[in-house]
Amino acid sequence: MTEPLLVDRTDAVVTLTLNRPKAMNALDVALKEALRDALAELETDRSCRAVVLAGAGGSFSAGQDLREHVSTLETSASDPLGTVRAHYNPIAARLANLPKPVIAAVRGMAAGAGASLAFLADIRIGGPTTSFLMAFAKVGLAADTGASWTLPRLVGHAKAVELLMLAEPVRAEEACRLGLLNRLMDDDEQVLPAAQELAARLAAGPTIAYGAIKRQLSIADAGTLADALAAEAQAQAICGATADHRAATLAFVGKQKPVFEGR
Repeated sequence: MTEPLLVDRTDAVVTLTLNRPKAMNALDVALKEALRDALAELETDRSCRAVVLAGAGGSFSAGQDLREHVSTLETSASDPLGTVRAHYNPIAARLANLPKPVIAAVRGMAAGAGASLAFLADIRIGGPTTSFLMAFAKVGLAADTGASWTLPRLVGHAKAVELLMLAEPVRAEEACRLGLLNRLMDDDEQVLPAAQELAARLAAGPTIAYGAIKRQLSIADAGTLADALAAEAQAQAICGATADHRAATLAFVGKQKPVFEGR
């Protein structure tokens, strides 16, 4: 049986590949559970210092597997969208709060919950065929997998309303202009290698500080200046006590290149 999620480790970088290419990596229960559980393991895995999220074949992810969902609608009348609480919410929370960098290699279509997954990454890299489609309204649904939180932060409230309500595709160049993509490669074949190269660069950096930066920005996005200042003080107390900070400071003073070990 083909594994729905491929887990590849190269040094300190873990690449998670959604592996249902014949279904455009649509998210069925097996894939959602595998992704949820893999992220839970990586959260405390000290050997993993950066994560790449990718899709097999020519697509990132078409979102929820609607063929499977039709069956759910017919058999689970009391809670047909129970997958949101059971799968999508835990996946979104773990991706957003993972204390290490997450890079999304977005080749081809990222639709619905598939797009939402990409938006939860810290950095998104795409190619000429990359496109995003907030497809929820096309099937009479609101946003999920964190899109109501990430999308306004990426493109602003007004544009988020437009993308979610009109459900029109956003092509690669426009996605880059809007901030849905951080980097746009000239060739689709460059997307995954570029994402893995960037992840390796980040994995060699001050990963405790990166995790603190993610927490800071999350708090500051939703809070007051006082909340942000408190979060900064807490983050600097944590980072200031790390071996990485001490070693990097001494290296800087000594005009040497710092070596970070994530501790």
